[in-house]
Amino acid sequence: MAVTKTIKSPDGARHSKVQVSEPMLKQAAYDNIVKLLNDGALRPGQLISQRELVELTGSTLGSVREAISRLEAEGLIQSLPKRGLMVPSLDIAFVRDAYQLRRILEVSAMEQAIKNIPKETIEGWIDYHLQFRDQISSKTPQELLDFMQQLDWDIHSAFIQAMGNKLIENVYRVTSTKIHMVVQSRLKVTISNAERIVGEHLAMLNPMNDGNAEEAKAALERHIDNSLTLALGGQLEL
Repeated sequence: MAVTKTIKSPDGARHSKVQVSEPMLKQAAYDNIVKLLNDGALRPGQLISQRELVELTGSTLGSVREAISRLEAEGLIQSLPKRGLMVPSLDIAFVRDAYQLRRILEVSAMEQAIKNIPKETIEGWIDYHLQFRDQISSKTPQELLDFMQQLDWDIHSAFIQAMGNKLIENVYRVTSTKIHMVVQSRLKVTISNAERIVGEHLAMLNPMNDGNAEEAKAALERHIDNSLTLALGGQLEL
């Protein structure tokens, strides 16, 4: 089944009608809701209705309902009897489970990441971090912090993609959305934590560049464990 949608030009002056298949509509609704979760537009513990999701995503009600079923199965949305839908709260189990699975997947991927990610890519990541470290100050612009946050996510995703395993990538995709929800609420790159994050990344990236998988794995484990400690409200040992 196909649905006709009206598409506006960027200036709003022209309109065109296109045929969009039902599977495409379902996937678009799902992707749009996941983006709202990743970006923090939907907050942990927030109640929301199907109609509100339709408005936020510009999707059809039918496609949103289909997306909700999938999101529920993945633990990204919860249905509450007589109350509607809720974004999962960041309770201890939610945070711990997401970070533990992330740790297992990323550490397992490290050897393939060293083997398959081009050396110039790793060197580029190192250069970005060195430049960023030199620019950290009380006046660091938010745009630069946002760039480093996105780079952080892209690097960790690249480790998983280096394995070339679609099943693992799908599991990680859901897990990373849960991690992004935690980060948006508690662990975003800020002026106060930027130096620590850069240091932890360089401790991982430098041995990757040298082909030292064991040292890179150990640094990655420390980095993820530190993030979990902070996400649960703990303090790092100096």
